[in-house]
Amino acid sequence: MFEGFAHKRLRVNGVEINTLTGGSGPPLLLLHGYPQSHLIWHRVGPELVCRFTVVATDLRGYGASEKPVGLPDHSNYSKREMARDQVEVMRQLGFDSFYLCGHDRGARVSHRMAVDHPAAVKRVMLLDISPTLTMYEQTTMDFARAYWWWFFLIQPTPFPESMIAAAPETYLKKKIGWGYAGMSAFTPETYAAYLSYVSDPATMHAMCEDYRAAASIDLEHDRADRAAGKKIACPVNVLWGEHGVVHRCFTPIEDWRRVANDVQGRTVPCGHYIPEEAPEALLQEMIQFFR
Repeated sequence: MFEGFAHKRLRVNGVEINTLTGGSGPPLLLLHGYPQSHLIWHRVGPELVCRFTVVATDLRGYGASEKPVGLPDHSNYSKREMARDQVEVMRQLGFDSFYLCGHDRGARVSHRMAVDHPAAVKRVMLLDISPTLTMYEQTTMDFARAYWWWFFLIQPTPFPESMIAAAPETYLKKKIGWGYAGMSAFTPETYAAYLSYVSDPATMHAMCEDYRAAASIDLEHDRADRAAGKKIACPVNVLWGEHGVVHRCFTPIEDWRRVANDVQGRTVPCGHYIPEEAPEALLQEMIQFFR
């Protein structure tokens, strides 16, 4: 799927991060969501290499990256630590500043990276999210029913990990097949990879820790930003699926303008999994925004 890309495992911030690089031109870092890996970019990465030096990683705890056991306060899966991982990856590759695009959990890491490392992130594209603090503070019955895993995965270990281990494929199909495109967005190869992640106890624990951090220490960091008036300084482009839950339950442009100074964005004719459901529309938007 990533022919011509170089594959490395880089030691950064105390963990090994699985990293693919390809192309030439301005550096562009791509960060995936849950319960996935760099594979979500397989329909756009090979096209982007004509214009950019593309770096696609697996987040800490995901894919082929290292999966440390979560700390009691979940701090080693905070978006602050996960963002630091990625900044150090880019520095090891020789890039002190870069463009950034994140989907789902990767977009939450991107949010934190843009706030904590403003000199590193030149422009950021966020796919199908509103800010984490906003989404928790504005939770409705509709949102809770649609994003049920947000409230399941944050339960103390080992409860959600044990439940998923009992029927990983049932869980995965419920999680990724619930949306607008159903299972049609995923190839046999990507589906097999995603199933392997939720079937692996270490990966599933790490992914739960990501969500536990989001419902605890990440909110502390976000509230501290709010109290200090600290916002994303670089240009932000927000895309979200017009057939998705974010579109139905939130107002992404307004939500991001509360935490960023320069925001643009629009809907894309798809559901949640934009890179796999609407790659052509995403490519056009990326090329224009990162030009």
